[in-house]
Amino acid sequence: MMRLGLFGGTFDPIHDAHLAVAREAADAFSLDEVWFIPNAIPPHKETGAQASWADRFAMVELACAADSRFRASRLEEANRKSYTIQTLQTVRSQLRTEDKIYFLIGADAFADIGIWYRKEEVFAMTEFIVVSRPGHVYGVPPGARVHRLESVRMAVSSSGIRRELEVGNFDVPVPPAVLDYIERNAIYHPAAAKAASS
Repeated sequence: MMRLGLFGGTFDPIHDAHLAVAREAADAFSLDEVWFIPNAIPPHKETGAQASWADRFAMVELACAADSRFRASRLEEANRKSYTIQTLQTVRSQLRTEDKIYFLIGADAFADIGIWYRKEEVFAMTEFIVVSRPGHVYGVPPGARVHRLESVRMAVSSSGIRRELEVGNFDVPVPPAVLDYIERNAIYHPAAAKAASS
């Protein structure tokens, strides 16, 4: 039986805390693989990603080299809104009946699960690994199977990293290969940020 973890996100850019959380989840729940799935157009975000999907995928692919259990996934490459039910259906079609799917998600994103598209079907297809601060309380809707992963990681956010990069500060918590990719392609440089906002 394979135990597969799915870790979806914008990953704009992927950073050290993403990798640490995925490693903790893989260790705690004996996951054979963790697939990092860069979203195309996240349905619950007001704005899209700053970096292109191709650049975000390339950064995820570089970051995944850190752990043999990690994979970069093209599941949400299509230029459409990324609904979890569709991703799960695609993954399930590639697995055996006895294989288990876990969905790795932060407590803040899990708080919005009540408005997810076809959420009851999502609940039936996967178990959630919800990442939160120790002692943090969140609601669990009927039917959802939830495992807690309490993390005391430092506060790291992709938006904060982008702000640092845009002002020329490259002392940020991202894997060296990802930082090199960002520098070589000028993804979050001031000129790139200005063009993305115009």
